Amino acid sequence: MKFEKWTVALTAAGVVSLASAAWAEEKASPIMTALSSTTISGYVDTSAQWNFGTGNTYMPPYRFGGSDKADGFNLNVVQLRIEKPLDESEWSSGYRADLWMGPDANTLGTTSINANGGSSDFAIRQGYVALRAPVGNGLDFKMGVFDSIIGYESLESGNNPNFTRSYGNTMEPTTHTGVLTSYRFNDMISASFGIANTMDPAIDSRAQNGAAGASAVRGPFAGFWNGLYSRVPALSPGGGGQNAKAESFKTYMGSLAITAPESLGFMAGSTLYGGIASGYNNNALGSGWGDNQTSYYVGGMMATPVTGLRLGAAFDYLDLRSLNPTAGTSIQPHSWAVAGYASFQATEKLSLHGRLEYTETNFGASAPGGVGDNDRLKIVATTLTAQYDLWKNVLSRVELRWDHSASGGDMFGTGRTVATPGGPLVLPGLQNAWMLAANIVYKF
Repeated sequence: MKFEKWTVALTAAGVVSLASAAWAEEKASPIMTALSSTTISGYVDTSAQWNFGTGNTYMPPYRFGGSDKADGFNLNVVQLRIEKPLDESEWSSGYRADLWMGPDANTLGTTSINANGGSSDFAIRQGYVALRAPVGNGLDFKMGVFDSIIGYESLESGNNPNFTRSYGNTMEPTTHTGVLTSYRFNDMISASFGIANTMDPAIDSRAQNGAAGASAVRGPFAGFWNGLYSRVPALSPGGGGQNAKAESFKTYMGSLAITAPESLGFMAGSTLYGGIASGYNNNALGSGWGDNQTSYYVGGMMATPVTGLRLGAAFDYLDLRSLNPTAGTSIQPHSWAVAGYASFQATEKLSLHGRLEYTETNFGASAPGGVGDNDRLKIVATTLTAQYDLWKNVLSRVELRWDHSASGGDMFGTGRTVATPGGPLVLPGLQNAWMLAANIVYKF
């Protein structure tokens, strides 16, 4: 048997015996074999942000934004990925662990049901075992915590054409705890189907537990819901155990992807994707209210005959059914968003990206003395991003974003304060929100 030099030195010094060294080296070899195929990667995401005007109480309610990031420098998130990807063998196995550290880790919301609460600046974004079975072209499985299968944009900002997220991305689920099956029929068509505990991202959450309730409206759509609160004082979060389900109640999801073949010329590589996820959400729209939720998505990316130009489109629809937070009050809100994307690779290092979107939320609310079913909040948003890859492994970009309240009223900034039975209430005072941001991401 051949020993490592360090092992021989320890044996000579009497620290270990030759027999124990031989046993240790024999046992270590399978471990070293497994580690040899494991990769470590990740990124550090930082930004500087300036919001035009004064007052940041009500910011445009897109995911991973908010008043805490306005008018200053930000560490957004640090991701560490430890992964052994599936290989080409018939009975392949692997795993992935995506760990998040930083403020965005708190927004992700994957804190498990056994946590003591509070913010820790740490989250498990994904943690799953990957398996392949030799069925047809190969049936792939993920079991554990995995990203949502619907959406145009990724949770990773650096993988998106723009720094800030769209409203469609904001209303989509983020992660699930369950099992996901994927199958590629051929080079054109692939599909996925999954079963999870719930729609919300909390690890190991259960539909039979019901929502825990909340003392205030939080989450990515807080701006929408706070706007509703100002007009419906009777509306308030309910207590724990809301609308709990049977133990057998689960969340189901499916998707279908079509990729254009090489025979279509310049259209080759274009994709059309559709998906649906439906189940129970313990924290619907970040409100602390729990009930059934269904998310629909269809989108695609199209290559063009213009070199370097790609176009994209996405449509999201979010339906929350029979949400009943308090006696005598009912809400059946739904939101939808449509977005168009354009990306142009101007030079080897310079690329330009644009996004135009419209989103609408219909609260469908009824309460004693409250608003009617047609109470809606509407936003039009335009995002322009310039990316220049000056340093190796560094993504650097500048972004200008404009959000406009299309509802005819103010939705952003900080405006007047009014008296309510529950105390002073600060209302928004701006119809337009402008933001200029610089984003620097190092990928390793």
